[in-house]
Amino acid sequence: MFKHILLASDGSEYAIRASEKAIYLAQNNPESKITILYVVDAATSKADATHLYSASELDKSRREKLEISERKLQKAEVDYEIKILHGDPGPTIVKYANENNVDLCVIGSRGLNRLQEMVLGSVSHKVAKRVECPVLIVK
Repeated sequence: MFKHILLASDGSEYAIRASEKAIYLAQNNPESKITILYVVDAATSKADATHLYSASELDKSRREKLEISERKLQKAEVDYEIKILHGDPGPTIVKYANENNVDLCVIGSRGLNRLQEMVLGSVSHKVAKRVECPVLIVK
């Protein structure tokens, strides 16, 4: 049913639960592939750059946030890839989904930065409003 599943992830508890739902859906179709999309926003990028010294350390640090989800995908033997993009998370996820023939976008209802979420609105809400494919928001 869903061949290309986009899993928007920031490594949060909700994102890990979203990965479990994406895996469940992908296991029901041997042709499915999951793309884990991690978007580095300006604040995260600046904080990472001040704490880490090299590009390889930055990349390793960002991939570690996705480690639990990646282990779950490997254990389930689901085809996947990881994409790390830079930008505002909501619009970047929407742009990626709309430009890459995504069949389903799976996203956690809350992320790591709850203060921004209260002030600016949740990323999942922004994605659900603007993406052209079905969206599964996981609580």
